[in-house]
Amino acid sequence: MRNKRAIRKVTVGEGTVSLAEIIAVARQGATVVLSEKAAFRKRLEGSRRLLLDALAADVPVYGVTTGFGKSCGHRLDKPSLPKNGENLMRFHGCGTGEPLGVEETRAAMLCRLLCLSRGYSAVSLPLLEQLAAFLNLGITPIIPSEGSVGASGDLTPLSYLLAALAGEREVLYRGERMPAARALKLAKLKPHVFGPKEPLAMVNGTSVMTGIAAVVIDRAQHLIAAATTATALSVHALQGKAHHYHPAIGEAKPFPGQIAVAGKLRALLTTRATGKGLAADGPETLQDPYSLRCAPQIMGVLHDALAWIRPWVEIEANSANDNPLFAASADHPLMGGNFYGGHIAFAMDGLKAALASVADMADRQVALLVNPNVNRGLPADLVRLTGEDRLRHHGFKAMSITASALTAEALKGTMPAASFSRSTESHNQDKVSMGTIAARDAARVCTLAERVAAVHLLAAAQACEIRGDLKERPRLALLLKKMRGLAAPTFEDRPMDGDIATLAERIATTGFPEEG
Repeated sequence: MRNKRAIRKVTVGEGTVSLAEIIAVARQGATVVLSEKAAFRKRLEGSRRLLLDALAADVPVYGVTTGFGKSCGHRLDKPSLPKNGENLMRFHGCGTGEPLGVEETRAAMLCRLLCLSRGYSAVSLPLLEQLAAFLNLGITPIIPSEGSVGASGDLTPLSYLLAALAGEREVLYRGERMPAARALKLAKLKPHVFGPKEPLAMVNGTSVMTGIAAVVIDRAQHLIAAATTATALSVHALQGKAHHYHPAIGEAKPFPGQIAVAGKLRALLTTRATGKGLAADGPETLQDPYSLRCAPQIMGVLHDALAWIRPWVEIEANSANDNPLFAASADHPLMGGNFYGGHIAFAMDGLKAALASVADMADRQVALLVNPNVNRGLPADLVRLTGEDRLRHHGFKAMSITASALTAEALKGTMPAASFSRSTESHNQDKVSMGTIAARDAARVCTLAERVAAVHLLAAAQACEIRGDLKERPRLALLLKKMRGLAAPTFEDRPMDGDIATLAERIATTGFPEEG
């Protein structure tokens, strides 16, 4: 659920930062501050000192005194160490595709800051201050969305963040795409000069996939609310049975999500009096079709999936996920695999399946609403005109086709990305997570599901207005009034693409209905 109080400031370095706080920074522009506590500063300096001691003792440190990946057998002399970091920043500049969204990029930036603040990465305080300044001033690197296999983390996409901190490549600033060097000058910031290991610490981790995942989770919560509202409207329009959501059904099968969704549907379908005449009473209408009757069981899967996905993403976001790590409990650099994004990959593969299932439910309800053979007396395609005029108009005919197309694409996108691990980088990265692809897939499926939900809301609202009797269900009447502030009813045929876009955007951002 959303926090009722807006989060305006997020402190880094004093414990776990919640998903709600990540969203506050990424989507609402909350201020990021670094802890002033001595323990935090001591932790940072301690790991950096361990690195410097290892360098002084000529201990091989992966990625600092060695080459990267399969090239770790190459040993570098001290004069060439700075060039090693610069080369890492540059040779990974091979991302492709459309840039990540601003919100996803900001979430990724905060996740990188959280990783480095744990005190295992041997980085300097000025690097963290530069990251925080970028977030607070609204300097957003342009990060191509394609090019990461999710191990050794998000190397290529994070290289664009690394470069921007040093004044290279491009950023968005003050609503304009510009060279990073120009943005730094306008913001009165100096390019960061990277110390030993800092370039590797910036790119070797899971922050891009985690940032995308955080934003998708927030949007998925909105989707449940929108789909529940649209389902309640559909039940009313189709003269469905509110008793399909009776509490005893949830008691018999006590999944928390099923119980929560059924409770919301009951609340929305509450009637002023007995509700007599609101439900169809023919012999063939004893039970509603599955897309209506099983709505709590369908949406409950998404609800309960989020319950375990959310803490997984929070753990990943607050982890030290680079390599190597430096810990006071170890007498040498720790070379491991925390950059592997397996948990995010599995979570996002599961999330996209649950999202697509909700889209499929919504599409099936739209099909019920427009089909005169099953919509219990509503006009075909929800055409609101009568007489000869009705024959020339087609109402929601094409809208149902659009919903079907969007749903088919969403379902097609549920193929698990993690199953496509492949060996790369000369067989050094011989088993990879595909976590970033899974997160991007989940974001795409979520976008499609939001658009299906928008069509569903529009169709269900139209159908409710045709059916009438909404005064008997005041909560639904109020929601319909709010929706009509975003999209007008349809009488004569007209383009409705703008209505879909408006509602889908509202669902994705603040939610519809907006949760308090």
